[in-house]
Formats: sequence, structure tokens, C-alpha cells
Amino acid sequence: MSARTRRLTTAQALVRFLSAQYTERDGVRHRLIAGTWGIFGHGNVAGVGQALLEAGEDAMPFHQGRNEQSMVHAAVGYARQLNRLSAQAVTTSIGPGATNLVTGAALATINRLPVLLLPGDYFASHAPDPLLQQLEHPVEADVSVNDTLRPVSRYFDRVTRPEVLIPSALQAMRVLADPAETGAVTLALPQDVQAEAYDWPEEFFAERVWYVRRPAPDPVELAAAVEAIRSAERPLVVAGGGVHHSEGEAALKAFAEATGIPVASTQAGKGSLRHDHPQDVGGIGHTGTATADELARTADLVIGVGTRYTDFTTASGTLFRNPDVRFLNLNITAFDAHKLAARTLVCDARTGLEKLSEGLAGHHVTEAYEAEYRAGKERWDEVVQTAYRAADENAVPTQTQVLGALDAAVGDEDVVINAAGSLPGDLHKLWRSRSPRQYHLEYGYSCMGYEIPAGIGVQQAAPGTPVWALVGDGTYLMMPTEIVTAVQERLPVNIVLLQNHGYASIGGLSEETGGERFGTAYRFRAADGTFTGAPLPVDLAANAASLGMDVLRAKTVRELREALAVARASDRPTCVYVETDPAPTAPPAEAWWDVPVAETATREAAVEARERYDRRAAGRRRHL
Repeated sequence: MSARTRRLTTAQALVRFLSAQYTERDGVRHRLIAGTWGIFGHGNVAGVGQALLEAGEDAMPFHQGRNEQSMVHAAVGYARQLNRLSAQAVTTSIGPGATNLVTGAALATINRLPVLLLPGDYFASHAPDPLLQQLEHPVEADVSVNDTLRPVSRYFDRVTRPEVLIPSALQAMRVLADPAETGAVTLALPQDVQAEAYDWPEEFFAERVWYVRRPAPDPVELAAAVEAIRSAERPLVVAGGGVHHSEGEAALKAFAEATGIPVASTQAGKGSLRHDHPQDVGGIGHTGTATADELARTADLVIGVGTRYTDFTTASGTLFRNPDVRFLNLNITAFDAHKLAARTLVCDARTGLEKLSEGLAGHHVTEAYEAEYRAGKERWDEVVQTAYRAADENAVPTQTQVLGALDAAVGDEDVVINAAGSLPGDLHKLWRSRSPRQYHLEYGYSCMGYEIPAGIGVQQAAPGTPVWALVGDGTYLMMPTEIVTAVQERLPVNIVLLQNHGYASIGGLSEETGGERFGTAYRFRAADGTFTGAPLPVDLAANAASLGMDVLRAKTVRELREALAVARASDRPTCVYVETDPAPTAPPAEAWWDVPVAETATREAAVEARERYDRRAAGRRRHL
């Protein structure tokens, strides 16, 4: 080996390269790839697995997972908690190990969160073809199952020769660290190339810092934005996840206080302002508050900050009803900034808010408008109190009373995680966020099974932080396996497990759309063949205990409060199990969500549902 090169396998070189990569923003440095999750098989055990062993824990910490999809979820939870400034890698074998990454990769890319995927692949030499788990394509010999990761990755490459790794690894780091491009990044690693030696230039292993920029708004766009806000009578801010990612909460608070403009939030943006801040009017859209949605219906200027405007936010195009409404979007990506035919401010969220505040010095909404939304906020606070309140402490709790009990148990620093089912709607309407990262909802992909592994990722990113993964029985049955990881790593993740015997959220949606709750209950078959018999005798609490968790069973509101207090004080992974009263206690949806209903049907429920659908769909508009 010469003084300017080092002979290593491709896998060894990759691990050493990753250990020297950093991000820096505002003078604070983070490791870009802070650790690697892995499950080993014949496609990576002798390559990346051996390289990780040789590098050691100081160079690249290793985390043992139980399911490949879950490992990606844990990495995503980690990256989100650290505002995308640090990420983790995930290594798998070929075949099912690799394809299990696809769901997690889609979740990461949709939510604009960085994760590095390192799946094993076929032999680049094709010498032993066809090998175990290799997909054979009759006319494209270079296709493998890893190609399923192309559409859900922000960057993809197959490293078919050792030297290919150098430009590919650099591009991978660029994308992961770029706030406008980040998401899942995939480097597919053929098995033989992983183990092949090469003389690598020493410069490849030098410490490298990727500066996470804060682009400022264009002066012309900024001037137009300031004028648009000054001329608006009923402006409304919609805060998205970009506020958190840019650490722009303080800038948003200063902007809202100076101008008096109310702030509604998406699922990703909730917590941008504390729940008790005078300008915070809560969640917006289909799962939003009555206050925020009424303001949205009458707004003449909607100021989107770091949001990508999903159908839940816009109520499928029916929410913003003012005929003169216009949009101003502040976003680090031009793609999102231009949505809804908006005026644009393509810039970092924090920087853009600071510049807007400077340009709007002395501007404030009318006292009448401020009094209107503050009164609405007070009314909604009463709705929350009613949903949380339990008249009988010895009764079985409803789902919203579970949230009320948790609200009373947590501190400002706690993190509450959820992703799917009926809980996201209840949380968006009712949860009282007390700090920027307390509310951790994955609702870009709404992936069942995200919560438990994401809780592990959050604990890794913020040791000592109380973490609560809220899951229903349907979600728990999808993916409880990383409980074993939490136990193994002694991470005191708390699980609040709600048993309601099926897919409650989709059951309600099925009923609303004429599906009559078909196939949504966890019950025995009845005599007519339908799943309407007795509930299944599944003991999920016993299952959690068998995986190593401490389990507390709560049958009443009082027992629930006591169990939550015990769980929060514990230094072990703890599950609080509660069977809930199915009676609906959450406030109804304040805005529509478009789920198409059968246009022709013979069953009365579907016919009536289609009539309702046609009436609501008539209110949809395109903002041009």
C-alpha cells in the first residue's frame, strides 16, 4: 500500500467513509451517519457485516433489528428528532431483506426525512447466477429486487465496481444533507463487490463537513410577499413540518406575535407554537379544530410555511372557500412552494420568517379579527376539556379520555408518537403540544407499525427523554417485534396499547362510505360467514410481556392514571394496556376528506353514501 492509498474491501471503505461524514448548521456539528441498523444474511454478512465488526463501535455503532421495515422506521424517528441533521444507515441481505425496506423508504421520502439504505444485491460478476433469492428477468439481466427501491429513493445507485463507490457515496451524502432533496438514499451493494479489495485514495476517508444551508428569500419575492400580507384582511398561517426541520419555532412565534396572524398547523407542523400561545388555533383540515377550519374557510391569504399541502390539510380541495383567497408559500423546495398557484418564497423557513418579520414591522391584523379567533380558541379549549374529562374515574376509559390521562401525566419534554388509525385524528384535534418535538405524528405515509421502532429512534436521539408510542391493537399486531430491541438495548420506551378489537378508524370510514364496516373487526366468523361473532381471545398484554416488557393492565380511568405515572417513572420498557370504551367521544370532523364511494350499488348504505359524496364533492375547487 502506498502512502496515498489504503487497501480495503468496498464494504470496509464504505464504513470508514461514513464514519468521517458530518453536517453543520449554525455552527453546530453532528455526525451525518451516527449508526447502522442491520439484520445479516448471506447478502451482507461477509461484506458490510465484517466491515462493521472490523471498524468497531466507536467508528460506527451497530444496532440489531428484528424486521427490516422497522429498522428504517427507527432510523426515521431518529432523524426527525434531530431535525434531519443526523441520520442512520440500514443494512440488509438480498431478497426479502431488501424488499422489506420499500415501505420504510417510501415513508422516509414522503416525509422528507433522511435514511441511508444499504441492501445486498446479486453478484456483479454474474458468476454463480442464479443465486439464492436472485430475481431473474428474461430480458434485463441488470434488474434485481432492489430496483423496487428506485421510485421511493431520492438517490439510487448500484455499486457494481469498487471505484464506483467514490462518486456514489459522495452523491449519497449530498442528498441526505440537503434539506431540499433529502429522503431515502439507496446504495445497492452486490455481494462480491462488498468483499472485493481496492486501493482507495486516502482523501476519500478524510473528515468531510456538509454544511446545511439556510437560503434567504429572493428580494423580489420577499417584497411581493410583504405587500400581499399587508393587504390581506384575514391572513392565516399554515405551519408544516418545515418549521420544525429548520428549527424555526422561535421565528414563527415572533412573527405571529408581531403581526397577530393566527397559526394553524398540519400534522407535521403541530407544536410549532405551544398550544396555549394566543395565536395558536390548532390543527387544520379534515382532522383540524373548528376554529382553524372556520378561519381557513374565510381566509383571504393563506401563508403556508414548510408544508406540502396534503388532502387532509386542504380537505381534498374544499376547505379554502373565500372566492378571493390567495396563497403565499414559504418553502425550501420550489416544488412545494408553487402549489395552489401561490406566490412563492423559496427559502429556509426560519430565515424566511425572520425576513418577513423585518419587512412587516409595524403591521398588525385588526383587533376585531384577533378577538374573533381568540374567542374561537377559547371555545375549542372547552371542547378539549369535555373530551378529556371522565365523569366516573371507575369507568372504562374512552379513547379521548386515554389522551386526557396521558396529557395529565406527561411533562413538556415528553414525546408522543403515533402514525395510523383513529388516534391521529383525535390527537390533531385535541392534543395540547407543549414543546416543539412533543408531537411526533407520521402522517405523510400513515404507516401502521411505525410507532414502536420510531420510539426507539427517538430514545437513541434524545437519551433520557420520556417517549410514548400510542398504538391500537391493529397496529400492534402489524409490527411489535422491535419491543425485543428496546429490551435488549435497555431503552425505556413506553407503549400505550389500546384494545378495541379491530380497525376502528377504517371501520368508521367504511360505515361512512357505504362499506358497512366489512372486514374491519377482529372477531370470530358468525353463522352467516361474516366476522361478527365474539371478539378474538387475543391477549396482547401477555404478548408484550413475553417479549420482555413490563406490562401494566388498566381497566378504569383511575387505574390508567396510576399506570401512566408508574410507566413514566420506570427505567425499563413498559406497556400500559387498556381496553377502551368504543363510544365515540371525539368531536366530529370539521372538514371533508375525499374517499370515493361506489357510483353504482344495490345496497342501501352505499347508495346513501354516494349521495352524500356527490354533495360534498361539489364543493371542491382548483386554486388557479
